[in-house]
Amino acid sequence: MKTALRRRHHPPRHAHRPARSLAIAGIAATATVAALAACAPKREAFRVSAPSDSTRRTTPSGVVVGGEGRYGSDAWLGIPYAKAPVGALRWRAPQPLEPWSGVRKAVASGAPCAQYTSPFGGVSGPADTPAGEEDCLTLNVWAPHFGPDQVPAGDKRLPVLVWIHGGGNTIGQIGFYEGGRLATTEGVIVVALQYRLGPFGWMRHASLRADAVSDEEASGNFGTLDQIRALEWVHDNVAAFGGDPSNVTIFGESAGGQNVYMLLLAPKARGLFQRAIAQSGGLWTSTPAEAENLVDAPEPGHAQSSGEIALRLLQRDGLSGNRDAAKVRLDSMSDAEKASYLRGKSARDILLAYDAMPNAGMIDHPRVFGDGTVLPAGDPLERFKQPGGFAAVPLVAGTNRDENKLFMFGDPHLITRRFWIFPRFVDENLYLASADHLARMWKATGADDEARAIRASGGPGVWVYRFDWDEEPTVAGADLSKMLGAAHGFEIPFVFGHFDLGREARQLFTTENEAGREELSRAMMSYWAQFARSGDPGRGTRGDLPEWTAWQSTPGSRTLVLDTAAGGGTRMTPIEETRAAVLAGVDSDPRLADAKDRCAVLRDLARWSRGFSKDDYAVVAACAPYPIEAAPAA
Repeated sequence: MKTALRRRHHPPRHAHRPARSLAIAGIAATATVAALAACAPKREAFRVSAPSDSTRRTTPSGVVVGGEGRYGSDAWLGIPYAKAPVGALRWRAPQPLEPWSGVRKAVASGAPCAQYTSPFGGVSGPADTPAGEEDCLTLNVWAPHFGPDQVPAGDKRLPVLVWIHGGGNTIGQIGFYEGGRLATTEGVIVVALQYRLGPFGWMRHASLRADAVSDEEASGNFGTLDQIRALEWVHDNVAAFGGDPSNVTIFGESAGGQNVYMLLLAPKARGLFQRAIAQSGGLWTSTPAEAENLVDAPEPGHAQSSGEIALRLLQRDGLSGNRDAAKVRLDSMSDAEKASYLRGKSARDILLAYDAMPNAGMIDHPRVFGDGTVLPAGDPLERFKQPGGFAAVPLVAGTNRDENKLFMFGDPHLITRRFWIFPRFVDENLYLASADHLARMWKATGADDEARAIRASGGPGVWVYRFDWDEEPTVAGADLSKMLGAAHGFEIPFVFGHFDLGREARQLFTTENEAGREELSRAMMSYWAQFARSGDPGRGTRGDLPEWTAWQSTPGSRTLVLDTAAGGGTRMTPIEETRAAVLAGVDSDPRLADAKDRCAVLRDLARWSRGFSKDDYAVVAACAPYPIEAAPAA
């Protein structure tokens, strides 16, 4: 296999599928994982105390009053930052909101954006049911407690961290995140924003372009434009809360990390933030052709492209008996008629036209388009190699050591359930080996590739981390430190310093591991805040942590490992991942006893990573007896 693996590797067309999580069953152990991945606090955290006069702030958007949040913070929840994108404003660039009159009470998070129900950070309810609202462009703000006459001003204003939630850009909401402890512990302003999701956030169709009022609106990247509009609101309004509009750090996880990278590439976002943190992100994008073409077009589109969805809607409405008839019907309609038809459908009807992942809510459809206006066309990584091709701001990028275990944990081909509840390995060696190589590839393509490209281009400093915490307990004979470990999303509670995620999460966050995780959380909050304050995480805000040095173009200390003292402590290491090294590691891994096991890992890499495609797999001679199509689907 060694010779076969030594070839050039290209990212697949539809490479990163974070939704593999989405086979996870709805049992208690799975609910634990879901709650943790979403960083979901208990239900009462969706609101703050009754409105308090001490939180009255006068912003350019209007007067707002919040309440007392957790951890001694002040909080303002559910503040709108744009007009509701409903009716004629659906699939339009977000419009600035006119200042409101009177006093707006901001004591509850706004409605989640339209999406399917999901245990993974979205909306609760019956499985696979449309939920949420299109009127959802709101944000939450947390700040240390200040009296109305004590709000920092001038050069005493505080750094601002703006959180972009994950969820595959098809599910998620900010009501699941609690920014109060980060704000009060580190003396920063924390903002979390919502943006249109799924087909409402990313819809590129010729009929919608025909009456677009700008090239940006014609792009179809409405969710990206929402994030930019929210950053404009922060720039204009955050000073009223004590924040410094000239010192804004964007940070996000998973799809939120992807969005951080996209904002670095978006010309319209330049100047709206001064630092960026991408947690478990990546550079996966869709082409305009994938976004809108039919699957049988000369340049084929995605199976759930806007063109295919339009045909499905016509058939669901009984306006066409089959797909061919729907194509004829659609061809007979003018662009204005098509746009009117699409905008006239309810949000529920639009969501039901998409196949969502069962019990997960995530939709596999084209999103985040390299349209040439909002986002550059072509390979995003190439833009990071070009001086001036991206926003030249300091960057923190990192991944978790066991990213894919969150997704693997719910795969019945990998984890079986005794009495439908108690998880057990099907093949422990294969599970652990596959998890290692998948996570290494995520680091290679989601952090190290970007760091190498930016440094080679002469860009600003990049700081890379790997999160290693794996001190989960053994529950009913299941060693969760092995099954889950430092899984996808598990760093979020540490960054926010908020572990009170409800009953299920207490199975993971126990009194036995409390001291270590609290120490690690304090370190991570300190690094993140110092980076926001100065553009260099250094030794943290109090200067008492191991020095986190920037990624250098020459070999040396590259990656900060974040772990407790029991796990070796937080430390700089020479760890660096490349696609070629990951593939060589598969080839030499002693846990993979034969070609069948090696090919099983390669199949997973081909289906769930950016570093090895299905086309790459097809030319590995030793894997010919194990075609990728025959692999069991999660």
